[in-house]
Order: sequence, then structure tokens, then C-alpha cells
Amino acid sequence: MNLGNGLQINPAVETEKIAVALRHQVGESLNRRGLVVGMSGGIDSSVCAALAVRAVGAAHVFGLLMPEQDSDRASQGIAARLAEALGIQYTVEDITPILSAVGCYRRRNDAIRRVVPEFQDDWRFKVVLPGGRLDSDRLNVSTLAVEVPQNGRREVLHVRLPPAEYREIVAATNFKQRVRTMLEYYHADRLHYAVVGTPNRVEYDQGFFVKGGDGLADVKPIAHLYKSQVYALAEYLGVPAEIRSRTPTTDTYSLPQTQEEFYFALPAATLDLILYAHNLGRDAAAIAAELGRTPEEAARALRDIEQKRAATRYLHLPPLLVEPVAELEQEPA
Repeated sequence: MNLGNGLQINPAVETEKIAVALRHQVGESLNRRGLVVGMSGGIDSSVCAALAVRAVGAAHVFGLLMPEQDSDRASQGIAARLAEALGIQYTVEDITPILSAVGCYRRRNDAIRRVVPEFQDDWRFKVVLPGGRLDSDRLNVSTLAVEVPQNGRREVLHVRLPPAEYREIVAATNFKQRVRTMLEYYHADRLHYAVVGTPNRVEYDQGFFVKGGDGLADVKPIAHLYKSQVYALAEYLGVPAEIRSRTPTTDTYSLPQTQEEFYFALPAATLDLILYAHNLGRDAAAIAAELGRTPEEAARALRDIEQKRAATRYLHLPPLLVEPVAELEQEPA
């Protein structure tokens, strides 16, 4: 088995399949006039915006750029240039004042100061996982990396995060995704549009989204596609090289941070192959042979996948009812 070959798709065929599905979902299932896409300048949202244009036309797609004080300053310009290239209307909503008003930064920084008492509000930081997930059975205990000014230079201090402080930092930063979704639905309501969710298959499978935030959407056109397949669509759809060459980031913390070091603990290409093989029912020995790793290393990666699935299952659940309301549970035609 060559895992890489199994992940290959025909981008033209896949694009048409998604466009047809989106047109039906928007016009028939949801009875809306168009699509709102939150555009971050990353690969997934850029592909979703291009697919939305293919599905319903540029005149019926609205792009939303939502930076805040910790955002990569380059992202807004990249997203704006793509929106202009696609010919869609877009607007910029700086969400910093909203986040300040609900205490996002204050709550987050208070939690950080319980771990690093000297932390100042203008210091940069990020939350990271230990690397080398295939190499050991170490626990996924997050570390706080803080950039500390020292004699005119900046030193990065790494401090292990206790569970309570970790949860509080994540809970506060989750305001960012939830505020963005709130604004997406504001614009969707005023335009009578549907909201596009942008997770790829790995993110969707492994629960890399915020419930009530970027996990909330009306359509999710690339949730069935592995990351490598999203890149194949990006090239076919003409997504600019400046986007295709960017390292996938969370764009959540003030220090630059990859998705790998925050959540996945494996390179995207490796995780693609392991998840694909796992979904085909391949065992650790077969996966190890494909990757050139040991069966023990492959088994660690498979355990990590299953642990994330179990821990984030609740993110996929709808609200739980005491009794079903049968009249409302039929799928739309």
C-alpha cells in the first residue's frame, strides 16, 4: 500500500462535486441566497472562499476579515488580496474592542501571571505541546512559552502549565473564535446567507475547533478532505502561492505558533498519512512500514488519534434532549 497515492484526488472532479453540493445545500436545504466566509489568510479558509465562488458566484459570497491585537499582521493583507482576486465583497471587523470588553485578554493574562508573576500585558507568549510524539509515550502536558525582555534582548521562558491555568487560558482565548462566529452570523442574517465552516478532515476528526465558535457553521465543504487534498484543491483553484506556502498556524497567541506545536504534535503530512491509514483499518505494523518508523512509534500516533477523538467527542454532539422531538428531527430534503 502506498498511502500517498491513496490520498491523491482529481482536483477538477472534487471541485465540481463540492460546488454542486454547496449549491444544493444553500439553495434547497437551507434556502439562503449566498455564503459568508471568514477569511484568515490560511489555506483552509482560502480554499473555502474559492469553492464558494465556484458554487454560487462571486456576487453571492461575502468575505469577513476579523483580526485582533494578537493576529499576524500579514494575514489581513493576504486575505484581502485574495478576496479582491476572487471578486467578492468583503469587510474588516477588528474584534479587539469586543474581546477587551468581555475580558478575554484580562482573564487570560491573570491566569498567566499565576504561573509567571512578572508577566506584563505587552509580553508575547504562546502555549505549546512537547514535540516528538512518535518518539516517546510522554504525556501531552502543555507548556507556556513567554518572551521575556532581558538586557535589551528577548529570552523565551518555558514554564509547565498547571491544568487550571491551562484551561483558563484556553477558555479566554476561545472568545476569539466565538466572537468571529457571532459576526459571521450577523452578516449572514442581514444578507440572508449561510455561514461556511472551514475545518479540513484532520481538524474535524481530531476536534481542533471551538464549540460555538469555528465549529459552528451551516456548511463545511472541506471537512471530508485531508490536508494534502486541500493543498491540491488550492493549487487547482489558483489560490496564490503566498497562501499555499504559509505554515498552518493557530493565529491565536501573540508569539508565532504552528498547529503542530499547539495541538497535533505531528507534522501535517505525517498525520494525514497516519489518519488515512487508520481510517482504512491498517494496523500499526503496516503504518510503520509505510512511514519507515517502528511499530511502537506508529502505535503511539494511533493512540494519540483515538485519545483526541474520545476527548473531543462532545464537540460533535448536538444539544442533548430528555426526549426526542420527532416532528423536528427529519433531515431537510
